[in-house]
Amino acid sequence: MSTIRSYRDLVVWQRAVNFSVKIYQTTRKFPREEVYGLTSQIRRSVISIPSNIAEGQGRGTDPAFASHLDIALGSAAELETQLTIALRVGYLPTEEHEALVSELTEIVRMLYGLLSKLRHPKNR
Repeated sequence: MSTIRSYRDLVVWQRAVNFSVKIYQTTRKFPREEVYGLTSQIRRSVISIPSNIAEGQGRGTDPAFASHLDIALGSAAELETQLTIALRVGYLPTEEHEALVSELTEIVRMLYGLLSKLRHPKNR
């Protein structure tokens, strides 16, 4: 396994950044009156995921990194809830919602995998 020198080396961070861009593009299609409502909430939640990965890794200790990964997981749960609301109010078509949630689920799996390695270093 190669050495992680920076959060930018983490595939989960790369995926989360790319996903954030996709969410920004998706929410551009939401109604204008949602710019300070659901659109803003969704965008804040999605950018919290890679931001917390970066901040946690940048802290330099496994406990701090694990704590920030927990926060990223919380943001992912918020985001999934917000995407479900967007679906139910008619801002997202079912197919797009399913694709976004599927991608988010994969990022969450990666976060849990990384968190497990941090909390159980003998399994690295």
